[in-house]
Amino acid sequence: MSTRQVSESNEPTIESRDQLVAPMIKGEKPREAWRIGTEHEKLVYCTGDHHAPSYDEPGGIRDMLVALEDFGWEPVIEGGNIIALSGSDGAVSLEPAGQLELSGAPLVNLHQTCDETGRHLDQVKAIGAKTGKGFLGLGMWPDKTREELPIMPKGRYAIMLRHMPRVGTMGLDMMLRTCTIQVNLDYASEADMVQKFRTSLALQPLATALFANSPFTEGKPNGFLSYRSHIWSDTDPARTGMLPFVFEDGFGYARYAEYMLDVPMYFVYRDGKYIDAAGQSFRDFLDGKLPALPGERPTASDWQDHLSTAFPEVRLKSFLEMRGADGGPWNRICALPAFWVGLLYDQTALDAAWDLVKGWDMDGRERLRSEVPRLGLDAPLPGGGTLKDIAAEVLAISRAGLNARGQLNRIGETEAGFLNPLDEIVASGKVPAQRLLDKFHGPWGGDISRVYEESF
Repeated sequence: MSTRQVSESNEPTIESRDQLVAPMIKGEKPREAWRIGTEHEKLVYCTGDHHAPSYDEPGGIRDMLVALEDFGWEPVIEGGNIIALSGSDGAVSLEPAGQLELSGAPLVNLHQTCDETGRHLDQVKAIGAKTGKGFLGLGMWPDKTREELPIMPKGRYAIMLRHMPRVGTMGLDMMLRTCTIQVNLDYASEADMVQKFRTSLALQPLATALFANSPFTEGKPNGFLSYRSHIWSDTDPARTGMLPFVFEDGFGYARYAEYMLDVPMYFVYRDGKYIDAAGQSFRDFLDGKLPALPGERPTASDWQDHLSTAFPEVRLKSFLEMRGADGGPWNRICALPAFWVGLLYDQTALDAAWDLVKGWDMDGRERLRSEVPRLGLDAPLPGGGTLKDIAAEVLAISRAGLNARGQLNRIGETEAGFLNPLDEIVASGKVPAQRLLDKFHGPWGGDISRVYEESF
């Protein structure tokens, strides 16, 4: 989740609704300026007893962040605590229970993404070797209860932790127990954004299936392949889901801004502190009637903060975020941006992907989204068949798109090789969670602690 680094108390206020679409318009870039931003989270555990380290304990999360400064990262401080780091490779930040996230820099190609990911993992593994820490690439803690997990000292998390139980049954699980991989991608114009949004939103369940990697809860199979994805179904309906309006005529920046105005607020950031505005209306804020700050009107930074508090399957800010995948091990981190870059950054591929899904009705899209956490590639497509029936075709479209980009590494290879782990999943018919379940019921003998041998 986003980490605010400065207060903007002297920033001009928003005077017109037209300013609400400004971040989206500002995000428009010519094709040659399109970049790839990859975010990936990992679970941190102590190798001695597998507990999740607290922020303050010796060798814990704070000490890990401090140790990363030796690699050139600059600390970000909130309330006297180091809660993130910034550097040439983007930002390292904390999720609510100490999940460690790299929000990578905007990069030209996937070869650079792979290098960036490798540098980060080398750094954290070096620190882990000295401090007795390991890392799990999963979509959810496989064995921890909520009560066993620490809370990180970030102001926005305290507000969200209080608010989540008011609006859903699984919001605390989302915050404390899950991990994801996400990809941030650019668009050239409003029309380009619309086509990319619709295509990626329709195909997000396929990404969920291919990366499904959270089949355990508190040491036992939970009946799902992506329990992380299922958790979003009852986290907060006002800010999650498949956004039917995206597929309606007339969708664009203004319609998304209207959606965001209907998303209840979490907070306002002033003078280095988060002010609780959970459940209050940004529309009221625009009119100077926000109960948390009577008489004040929002700034552009307040709106940017608010844009980061909705969690649909695809999110629009000044770029598009792909949000459907579980966390995973190193060899699948680069596969997710490869999947989406191949589909969305080549026009021929984008047109082919949209042709594949444009005839789906909304009821079918919703049904696919609701079934994929449990069924994976066997989830039903709108109009008949299953995700398994189109997975190879979609990967072929993505591969063609990557080859067409012509982004070569040092030995002349295109980016298409990053799709190989996904090709193997489709060829086998087994998503990562099913392979973990096979181990659990087979060589692990039902011992969930064996999952820690499947290190990051």
